Amino acid sequence: MATILVVDDEKNIRTLYKLELEKEGYSVLVAEDAEMAMEILDREKVDLVILDIRMPGMHGIDALEKMIVKKRDLSVLINTAYGEYKDDFLTWLAEDYIIKSSDLTQLKEKIRQVLAKKGKI
Repeated sequence: MATILVVDDEKNIRTLYKLELEKEGYSVLVAEDAEMAMEILDREKVDLVILDIRMPGMHGIDALEKMIVKKRDLSVLINTAYGEYKDDFLTWLAEDYIIKSSDLTQLKEKIRQVLAKKGKI
């Protein structure tokens, strides 16, 4: 079973994604900020991170860079309400950049694609 880490400062988003992704058969960990996510990555085996950009404390793009440096084979999907960061060079480290939506179909499909490519499903 693949493990997904959801990093988002909005509690409702973390709760929704955890419920929806567990229904899909994934093990789901959650973090309310980038610092907590880095701690989880130190102690847990994570196959995929779903990362918000605008969060208190460490910005998601800074977190993305630190995550990739820490674990080179880590797959990250940026999932944000803001499209203006898409052209930031560092976002290119992510597998994909997805604009948040109440319809999780696109996010779930990207998760399946990334995990299939890694041989995790």
